[in-house]
Amino acid sequence: MKTIFLPGVDSAYVLERLQNAGGNEIASGKLAHPESSAALAVNVFGWFIGRPGLLPPLPGMRPSVPAERVEVEYCARFPWEHGRHPWLDAFVETDREIVGVESKRFEPYRDHKPVTLSRAYNLKVWGTNMAPFEAMRDALRSGRETFALLDATQLVKHAFGLVTEGKRTNKVPSLVYLHAEPATLGGKPIPAAAHSRHREEIARFAAAVQGAEVAFHSLSYREWLATWPAPPDERGAHARAVIDSFTP
Repeated sequence: MKTIFLPGVDSAYVLERLQNAGGNEIASGKLAHPESSAALAVNVFGWFIGRPGLLPPLPGMRPSVPAERVEVEYCARFPWEHGRHPWLDAFVETDREIVGVESKRFEPYRDHKPVTLSRAYNLKVWGTNMAPFEAMRDALRSGRETFALLDATQLVKHAFGLVTEGKRTNKVPSLVYLHAEPATLGGKPIPAAAHSRHREEIARFAAAVQGAEVAFHSLSYREWLATWPAPPDERGAHARAVIDSFTP
């Protein structure tokens, strides 16, 4: 396979995680594609798998408390055995918190966002503090809420997986939507209006699910990377390598 991993990323471990995940990123060849979204996420977070305490804080983490675990391609299972379960691009765990990360690169500007929510999502298993996400579930199904660029259905599923994981681990769950804002797609410019609309949809979704047990946060890769320590700190060098390789 063409080398697509940045220095310091445990490529063998990441490839194993991807192989066991549900996205078929390796066999399909998507991981090696220049516009691969998975490549961005596994390179950013894969660097921290063996050094979780160095991860710069994400929303949902207390700033002074280091992460104890960082994973890529993490399955936050629902409270039943069969069927499909949500796969998070990254997962962070501290002594009291779990943070699931949904990473986006080109998808908001490329893919159709279908609403597929089976009746299993209506089961009374999410707890009383997930009403905002249940209301969003119902609004997406009925068409009262529509999103052109934000995959709101996927975020609802992730939130249900994370609330289950929070109950399983007795930790406070958060969902972080971490997105790139690429300038071009397939060699064509992405209009600034598309980025603005994406952010507007994120803000609308965030307002609708505010107050749920799974706190929802969003920020861009550039916003997050800008908070990382500067070189000669090794994290600053990794941030620069990410920006140079993926222009997030």
